[in-house]
Amino acid sequence: MLNEKAQTELTKTVSGRDVAQAGALCYRRTETGGVEILFVGSRRNGRWGIPKGHFEGAETSSAAALREAFEEAGVEGVVDTTVFGTFSYRKDTNPNWYHVAVHLLRVSRIADKFPEKDVRKTRWFPLESALREAAQPGLRLLLVSIRSINL
Repeated sequence: MLNEKAQTELTKTVSGRDVAQAGALCYRRTETGGVEILFVGSRRNGRWGIPKGHFEGAETSSAAALREAFEEAGVEGVVDTTVFGTFSYRKDTNPNWYHVAVHLLRVSRIADKFPEKDVRKTRWFPLESALREAAQPGLRLLLVSIRSINL
């Protein structure tokens, strides 16, 4: 029989926990007036998604989104401080639920050097292709809503 503390830890491990993250929906306008979305490949499985990750200290979600976009994709630009939307997902082998506050980030430049350059692939997708390629269903819903706003 497990003691109460061990039982609580086992329950947490099996059921997972809620983890807050911030993400950046990085975009640019094309010369023809279209919108392209920048995706990064997952280090675990190569699936396409947005730069996202945990908060550091007391940073805001917009600051975390901007930092993650630079670390994972070398993105520099203007991040909207208002949360554009949210989505949740689970990693394949992890019981945790990750809840992502997503900020729009208009890309102005991609740096030549950034922390995860050698471990991440990046690719620009036209909006319609991004809808098909996005790994998380909740991210797809956010991409659909981009159609109705003027970026």
